[in-house]
Parts: sequence; structure tokens; C-alpha cells
Amino acid sequence: MDRFEAMEIFTRVVEANSFTKVSESLDLPRAKVSRTIQALEEHVGVRLLNRSTRQVSVTEDGALFYERCVRILAEVTDAESSLSNKRESPSGTIRVDTSGTLARALLLPALDDFYSLYPEIDVRLGLADRNIDLIQDGVDCVIRMGTPEESSLVARRIGHARIVTCASPAYLEKYGTPTTLDELSEHRAVNYVSARSGKTFPFEYEVDGEIVKVTLKSVLAVNDGSVYIGASALGHGIIQPSRYMVADLIAQGALKEILTNYTSPGTPLSILYAHRRNLSSRLRAFTEWVTELVRNNPDLRLPDA
Repeated sequence: MDRFEAMEIFTRVVEANSFTKVSESLDLPRAKVSRTIQALEEHVGVRLLNRSTRQVSVTEDGALFYERCVRILAEVTDAESSLSNKRESPSGTIRVDTSGTLARALLLPALDDFYSLYPEIDVRLGLADRNIDLIQDGVDCVIRMGTPEESSLVARRIGHARIVTCASPAYLEKYGTPTTLDELSEHRAVNYVSARSGKTFPFEYEVDGEIVKVTLKSVLAVNDGSVYIGASALGHGIIQPSRYMVADLIAQGALKEILTNYTSPGTPLSILYAHRRNLSSRLRAFTEWVTELVRNNPDLRLPDA
């Protein structure tokens, strides 16, 4: 029995309360996970987990052993990361959760560069775009737009997305180009509805130090960023997206920025990850790469960055 592997599997089972979730997150047969825990219990001479047909829970002895395992694994990770060859050649799988829009507009176009730097890292993208439990869902980090909700996760602010108002040339030719917020209220929008809350977002502008919210009438509302942008490009209405999402369409002439004499409040961009252990070399490599990717994007970089 590989005791380090057994401790890693044990800590994950404790955190997920599930053999099945751990087998999926580690790409191991469920039977191997079960056999490893059984062998570990035989080795230490006590029952570590209570098992039932519905759930798995840690015993009192198991809870004490879990705390020791967490510290040991953290020290091993730190020792490995301190080796120069480990820093230069991180390997393994990293599971990242983000929105489909962020994946398509930011990550996917640049992934070849990441793989040229780190050919031994396998990136697995989840596009849930919802509140998730990193441990329960077997995710290493989350990339999110918006202010992070209070949680036990480390939230590292890496960017600040510029917001623009835009529409297709066909829409503007048919309905005219608004130049003031009063004129904007006479137009129609493709409205964006939060998939998490069901809330429709108004358009927002900074006027004399205050945030002015404008609600536009709409014949179409969506809860997906790509559909939101695509509907506007097809002439269905005005939208107010993050500029990085539409930069290519603006350059191609498929969308046109309007109301450029008004400023809209930006949206923070963050990476979130658990802090119970030191970052693995592969997670550190990925987060540093994403941070640099954002820093080099004029529509996403932090002010004064």
C-alpha cells in the first residue's frame, strides 16, 4: 500500500463524504478507493470511516487522523514544489470551473500557449457557472466574474472587466443610434437573466458620481453569454457586455460600440481556490498563467496594472 496515496484518498473521502465522487475526481475505480481505505484502516488498526448505503462519515479516530494527514500532505506538496525541476515541469490534472463565455473568449484561444509552457498538465474545464463546492465537486479552482460571495475560499482578484454598450450595424440602421441615456430608454435590448438568481440585469452608467440604472424593453431575454452576444449581432437589440467578450466582433464590424461618452462600472474577475493546503505546482502554474493572460488584456487588466 502506498501510504501517501492512501492518505490523499482518505482526506478526499472525508471531505466529499462519498467514495463515488472521489473515484470520479481522481479517475480511479470505486473499488480501488474502497480497498485503499480498508487497507489503511487495517494498517492503522482503527476504523476511520462509518459507511452506510447512503453516506460516509468520519469516526472520532478518523477525524484526528484526517487532521494529521492534511498537515503531512501539505508538507509533502511544499517540499516537492521547492525542487527546481518540479517548479519547471509541473504535471498532472487540474480541474477548473468557469463560465462558457470566459472559457470561449479568454481561455480557449490561449491554451496552446499554456500547453507549450506546461505540456504535462491536463486541463479539464467545467462550465457549470454556478455556486459549487470545490471539495465536493473535485475542482481545483474557479474563475468567476463579479464580486465573490463570502466563503471559506481564497478569492484572488486578477482583473477588472470593462463594460460597453453595443449593437449591430443592422439594428442601428433600422432604429437609429442613441446618444443619450434618455434616447436609450426608447430602444430595445436583448436582456440578460442570471441563471443563478433569475434576475434581469439593467444597464448601468456612472453619472456625476452616481450609478444610473436603465431598464430597456425587450422581446428577448437569455441566460447564456454566447447567446446574449449572438442575438445582438443578429440585430435583436442592444446589449451591455464585458468588452473582452465582444472585442473580436467589434473589430470585425459585427457589433458597434455606442454611448461611448458614458462610463459603465466594471466587473471584478477572480480566481478562487481552497487554502487548506499549499497550492500544488500545477495549480500555481495555471493561476499564474491566467493572471498574466488577464494582465495582458486591455479590457481585463486591473486599473494601474
